[in-house]
Order: sequence, then C-alpha cells, then structure tokens
Amino acid sequence: MKQDFKVYLRLLSYLKPFVGIMVLVVVGFALNAATEVSVAKLLEKIINAIQTRDQSFTTLFPILVVLLMFFRGVGLFIGGYFTAVISRNLIFNIRQEVFAKLLRLPAQYYLDNSSGHITAKIMYNVEQLTAASTESLKTVLQQGMITIALLGYLLYTNWRLTAVILIFGPLIGIIIRKASKRMRKLSVQVQDTMGDVNHVVQEAVGGQLVVKGFGGQPYEQERFKQHSLENLKRGLKMVIVQQLNSPIVQLIMSIALSIIMYIALRPEILQDTSAGQFIAYITAAGMLSKPIKTLTDVNEKLQRGMAAAHSVFELLDLPEEKNNGTLTPVLKGNVEFKNVNMMYADGYHAIQDFTLKIEAGQTVALVGRSGAGKSSLVNLLMRFQEINSGSLLFDGIAIQDIEVSSLRTQIAMVNQQVVLFNRTIRENIAYGQLESATDEEVIAAAKAAYAHDFIMSLPNGYDTEVGAQGLSLSGGQRQRIAIARAILKNAPILILDEATSALDNESEHYIQKAFDEAMQHRTTIVIAHRLSTIENADVIVVMDKGRIIEQGTHTELLAAHGAYYQLHARNFEE
Repeated sequence: MKQDFKVYLRLLSYLKPFVGIMVLVVVGFALNAATEVSVAKLLEKIINAIQTRDQSFTTLFPILVVLLMFFRGVGLFIGGYFTAVISRNLIFNIRQEVFAKLLRLPAQYYLDNSSGHITAKIMYNVEQLTAASTESLKTVLQQGMITIALLGYLLYTNWRLTAVILIFGPLIGIIIRKASKRMRKLSVQVQDTMGDVNHVVQEAVGGQLVVKGFGGQPYEQERFKQHSLENLKRGLKMVIVQQLNSPIVQLIMSIALSIIMYIALRPEILQDTSAGQFIAYITAAGMLSKPIKTLTDVNEKLQRGMAAAHSVFELLDLPEEKNNGTLTPVLKGNVEFKNVNMMYADGYHAIQDFTLKIEAGQTVALVGRSGAGKSSLVNLLMRFQEINSGSLLFDGIAIQDIEVSSLRTQIAMVNQQVVLFNRTIRENIAYGQLESATDEEVIAAAKAAYAHDFIMSLPNGYDTEVGAQGLSLSGGQRQRIAIARAILKNAPILILDEATSALDNESEHYIQKAFDEAMQHRTTIVIAHRLSTIENADVIVVMDKGRIIEQGTHTELLAAHGAYYQLHARNFEE
C-alpha cells in the first residue's frame, strides 16, 4: 500500500507542468457540480411556486432550465477538453522518456526481454497510465464535486437523515478495497498477455518469408489465438469484478435511501417540511447514486493504470549502460586484451583468460567454430557487454575510462545481420553521426563498397526507399550498403563480422578489393568463415570456447598442422 502511494505520487508529479490547465479543469467541473445541486433546488422552487400559484416564477422556470443546461454543458466541455489536453501531453512526455531510456539500456536488457514485450511497454502500458492519472482524476474531480455538493445540500437541509447515508460509507469502502486487490492482479496479467500477443505478431511479421515458405501459417494463427484468448480471459475477469462491484455499491445505496424515505415519511418528521423541500431532498439523495457508482467504477481504471505505472517506472529505474569514462582520446588503433573474462547474465562463460595484443594498422582475423566467442569479443570492443575481469586497453587506456559515445564513434562495424532502416539509401549510408556527410562523400563510400552501380540502377537512385528492414534489396545489396556506411565512418578501428557472408563470389571479389584499400592505415578485426577474406591477415587467431588455441599468419598456421590446418583441410571456406 505504501509502495502504491509512492508510485501514484510519482505519476502525479508528471502533471506538475499542467497546473494552470488543472485550474480550468476544476473550474469546469465545479460549474457542472453546481448545476447538479441547482436541479434539486429548482425542483423545490417550482413545486412551491405551483402550490402558492406564483405565476411569475412558473413563467421564468423554462428559461432557468435552459440556462442550467447551458452552464452544465459549458462546465462539462471545459473540464473534459482540458483533461484530454493533459492526458495526451502526459502520454507524449512519458513515451518520450521511456523511448529515450530504451536507447540507453545495456544490451543485456534486450537479451532478457522479447521485442514484443518491450514494444508493449511503450505502446500499451504507457497508454494505460492515463487511466490512473488523468482519467481517474477527471472522474474523481467531476463526480467527487457532485457528490460533495449533493451531500452538502443534504446536510444543510436535514443533517440527521443524511447521517444514515454516511453510516454505510465504511461498508462501501471495504467492498472497493477487496475489488481493488483483485483488479490489480488481473491488470498485471492483462498487460503481460498483451506483451505475448505483441511478440507473436512481431515474430510472424518479421519472419513472414519463413512462415510462408515452411507453411507455418496454421501454427502462427493458433499461437496468436491462444495468447489472444489468454488476454481475453483476463480482460473479461476484470469486467466481472468491475460489473459486480457497482451493483453491490448501488444496492447498499438503495438500502440507505429506502431507510431515509421510511424515516422521512413519518408524520412527526414531515410536519415542518414543505412538499417542495421533501421532493428536493429525496431527488438530491437519489441523484447521489450515479456519482457514487461512477466513483466506484473509477477503481478499475485506477488499478489498471497503477499496474501499468509499476511496469513503466520499473523500466525507467533500470540501470543504464555504464558510462563513467571521461576521456575522449583520438584513438590510433592499438588494442590489447589482458586476461579478459566475460560471462553473460545466464552464467555462460563466453570469453576465458583472453590475452591478445593488436598493433595499430594490423589486420587480425578471428576464426573458430560457432560459439567459439568471436562475436562476444566484438561485443566487448564496442562495449555492448562489460568485461568481468582482466583489462581491455585502447592505446593503453582502459576501456572503462573512455566515454562510451567517444569510443563508438571511432569504431566502424559491419554486422553479420545487416540492419537497414525504412529510409532512403542515402540516409542509411549517412546514418546517425554521419548524417552531415556530403553527397560526394556518400557516393565515394558507395563506390568503394561497389554499391554505386546497383544504387544508380534503382528507380530513384540514392533517394530510393529501402522498405522495412531493407527487404526490397537483395542480401548482397544490403551487405554492400552496410559496408559503405562503415567506409564512410572512416574510423581508426574497423570490425567486419561475417561481412561478406551474404555476397556471391563476384561481389565478394570486388568487396575484398575495396576492403584491402579500406584496411590500410587502420586496425581491422575480421570474423569470417571464408578463407579468402582472412588469409592475408597479419595475425589469425583461432578460438574455441572463448580461448585462443592458436595464432599466427596463414602460412605459419598451415605449417603447424594444428586446429587451423584442420579447418583449412575441411575446406571451410565453402
């Protein structure tokens, strides 16, 4: 309960910039509440006017009704509109904060959470926050003011009778508390199952070629159906709790009203009360039922929003990538590993006692079976993963002492899985820190990557949109655009992770020539299965289970008749 209060206060803190607008919301709903009480008072006046045959008031009555409805509408519009302004802005601000946080989280977070669940947090859960903030506040303000106004009128008219309603207050509170616990639990389950649904959709859409190629449509449809059914069941259970909650509270209110009517109709109570006053009192007491029901219903919104708030704030409070480094050196390209060890969160020991010295300008090739630790080593260099022990030095400076963005701007990387964005080819090559590159520089990089000719053959040349994930291009074309991006970066350290694996032999021949030139005067680390891309390396490092088992030149390693010789004998370049 204390934790909930803290979370709710934190959520409300996001409303601080909108204090001025909140005043307008309060004014609007106060105007609306005043008209509700005026209905009962107007009823009293008209009945008394009819009894006393007050012709002047009965003539004025229709005009007063229209005025009452006009001010009621104005109040509702002001309150409703400005609540929506706050609500939309709140979602916008929190969504920006969550997205910015996602960009700063360590790589491990993305290994531990599916993209579907991550997307659900920023799209669905953030949307639900308004249920606990603006939607709930709107209902509490609007219906709370009506309730207070009506209770005030009832207490002023006859406080003894009104005490009967107040006696039932604690019982209503207990029922609402019981329902709250159940609805909170179900809200968390609804959000989790929404993440599952989102995950299935993203996998099916992203892998649609495999789904179609292997006839996986029935399986994916069934998987989507099962997760959607779970979401539906949890949602309906919430509806049951909510729909039972309101009638029970209304039943309690009706018992209170029946007791009031029974007492009020006693002759000894009625003796000093006019017909107008009696009807006005009963009308006001009856009108209490609606705002109290609505205030009871707000509990569902509150619990839904609070479950979302816990989820969103949990993400916002996660530790970000470690970036305690303050140095921003201009790197020459010297890299040294000293007894480096690295373990993943699940306990897998990816790199073990790894020691290697790479001189600036050298080309080092990493070879080994799948799972040998080659990609993990690259993750350490880019600081996507942290070393657990040992030291990793750039030009003699510990990696932890270098500011992360400064480090990454000086390392160009071509990944095994090419990532292209749904933008133009020019924007994909000159991406991020490269966006200020001139057209001439972009074209020069594309020519160096042997991508210029195929780009110019496209309908809009460099302004051609590549589509989602660049799927409108062939694998080799995507690879060459990624290589052009790395060449344009012109960094002192170049990492090629399976960089030519998607290319045909002819393309690879030209790419290799481009790389031979690009590799000059910079440190290059190559991970490749094809011997043609590594046999000219200065040093070849053979890895197995995160350790170095052999290192030397192509000729030296063949002569040693060790692990590299066996790989070569198996013709693993094919």
